[in-house]
Amino acid sequence: MAAVTVPLNLQSAPAKTGHPAFLDHIGIPKALSWGFLGVLVFMIGDGVESGFLSPYLLHEGLSKERVALLFTVYGVTASISAWFSGALSDLWGPRRVMMLGLGVWATLQVAFLGLAVPTHHYWLLLTSYGLRGFGYPLFAYGFLVWVTAVTPRQRLGSAVGWFWFAFTGGLPTLGSLVASFTVPWLGTYRTLWFALALVAAGGLIALFLVREPTGRMRLAPTGERPVATLLGSLSIVWRNPRIGAGAVVRTVNTAAQFGFLVFLPVFFTDTLGFSLTEWLRLLSAMFATNIFFNLLFGLVGDRLGWQRTVAWFGGVGCAVTTLLLYYGTTASGDNFPLAMVLVSLFGATLAGYVPLSALMPSLAPEHKGQAMSALNLGAGASTFVGPAVVALFLGPLGVEGVMWIFAGLYLASAGLTVYLTLPEQTSTAGDGQDGRKDAVTGAF
Repeated sequence: MAAVTVPLNLQSAPAKTGHPAFLDHIGIPKALSWGFLGVLVFMIGDGVESGFLSPYLLHEGLSKERVALLFTVYGVTASISAWFSGALSDLWGPRRVMMLGLGVWATLQVAFLGLAVPTHHYWLLLTSYGLRGFGYPLFAYGFLVWVTAVTPRQRLGSAVGWFWFAFTGGLPTLGSLVASFTVPWLGTYRTLWFALALVAAGGLIALFLVREPTGRMRLAPTGERPVATLLGSLSIVWRNPRIGAGAVVRTVNTAAQFGFLVFLPVFFTDTLGFSLTEWLRLLSAMFATNIFFNLLFGLVGDRLGWQRTVAWFGGVGCAVTTLLLYYGTTASGDNFPLAMVLVSLFGATLAGYVPLSALMPSLAPEHKGQAMSALNLGAGASTFVGPAVVALFLGPLGVEGVMWIFAGLYLASAGLTVYLTLPEQTSTAGDGQDGRKDAVTGAF
């Protein structure tokens, strides 16, 4: 097999001035630096509503069933959009996909706030808010494809770590924090308009201040037809079994996270004796820890190897911390400090899967957008696989049995990473022939 060379983007190379050199040193490509800030601000705006929109709509007179349907439609459209973000980036280029995402989000938010909310017309609410779910994945994951397309492979793990740092730092962490100040000051309805201003600001920062040329061009090979490009974003899962294995690993990554949200609140409050406030603080600690370890494991992956980091820190690490979370809390009861440590450990190991975002496009260098579509498809699948495991097994096996199932899935995902390796011929693209470790396998 002929060697595959991943060209380095000259604009991402360290500059001689102090500031750009520092950015490159910590893993942020100079040419894309404003994009990371734009994603952070955009996702803060997107996350503003996460802590209060549901009770706000209930207060406005919607039933619980209608609110649940509203969020279900939003989740479905977001999952579809996550898959399309990679395929359309291959077809149009990441920047145009980001523009589409910003346009969809802004237009439908105006319809939601200007027409649907004041009139309380449910079908307008369902259409405007539900379809707005197409917005943020096109913008954010379009930028992620851009990052994978131009970042040198030996630094790609660090770059995607910074992406997830910006993404999760905005949604839900800083978004909820912003809302805690603006809701008492502006009121709920005006806070939703303020969210639109933040999203617009983040989008404009990324689209107008990032000048890197690769993101303005289609990423698919010249001459490939549009229909083939779109269908290829699905068929790559079986055309390239390694991509399929990576999609399964990504599904396992956050399956337990979504499953935990179904039954752990009741387990912690009714069985262990924590108050609802204590549980919410524990949940916040889990995600806050995850944010910083997203960045750390991106850096670790570039040095230890992406595959090795996902296998040991992600798969094996999550299996261990899942069981620790159950047996540690059942043994100690409502011991809040210990529970804080245990949920933080799980949040940290959950970030061990971050190098997947660098590994997957490197497995298909000629179809990076398709590879990212498969990764995003796995992410979308985890939103219903986790709750499905709980629905099927919580009754017959109880909480302990479900925790063992999730631990087993994590170990299985660690085993699947054996297939997430590149042929030896491609290693020259990542090691720079300078004695560095190959970021994919961790080997010299």
